[in-house]
Amino acid sequence: MCNLYSVTKGQAAIRELTGAMQNSTGNLPPLPGVFPDYAAPIVRNQPDGRELMMARWGMPSPAFALKGRSSDPGVTNIRNTASPHWRRWLGPEHRCVVPFTSFSENEHLPDGAKPPVWFALDETRPLACFAGIWTRWASVRKVKEGETINDVFGFLTTEPNQEVGAIHPKAMPVILTTREEIDLWMTAPTTEALQLQRPLPDNTLVIAMRGAKQDGGLVE
Repeated sequence: MCNLYSVTKGQAAIRELTGAMQNSTGNLPPLPGVFPDYAAPIVRNQPDGRELMMARWGMPSPAFALKGRSSDPGVTNIRNTASPHWRRWLGPEHRCVVPFTSFSENEHLPDGAKPPVWFALDETRPLACFAGIWTRWASVRKVKEGETINDVFGFLTTEPNQEVGAIHPKAMPVILTTREEIDLWMTAPTTEALQLQRPLPDNTLVIAMRGAKQDGGLVE
């Protein structure tokens, strides 16, 4: 389960890869560690074209997960796209892509330690995207905040490939590496778009770093 990632490329690189025509992120600094409920850049469909904007990481939780709870921090990773809870947000109007340069999974060591292991497409940490969904939602994210209305997002997961599976055998994020894949995810009918919910081929990721809570390597 990916609950930590990094995006250290700038707005120009993100817009070039994703085809975003609008930008409402303001001054977007490098983000070497994005944790759940943090604000992070996404690219979503809008009537006037794709928009690069900020949203909070964590989609609304299913009702069963909220029983007895006074707040909903959100769901970061979405696997079961057949669930009615998620199906409502699988159309192009709720799809987004989530830029990243590396992502982290925890390695479970014999002594009980769980240090992060950072994966990237190569040692230079090139920009890619997770296949995501977003919505605008009113909820209590944190009790001290009370009810707030937020643009929120999460991204899809799937079976791990060889590299990720050696560290985290349950899942990996759905990763889009080309403009063609991004366009397909953002525009195709749902059945066709969900064909992208598959692991990357083996030997297409490298371990960029181990043990750090943020990946500040090669910041642009």
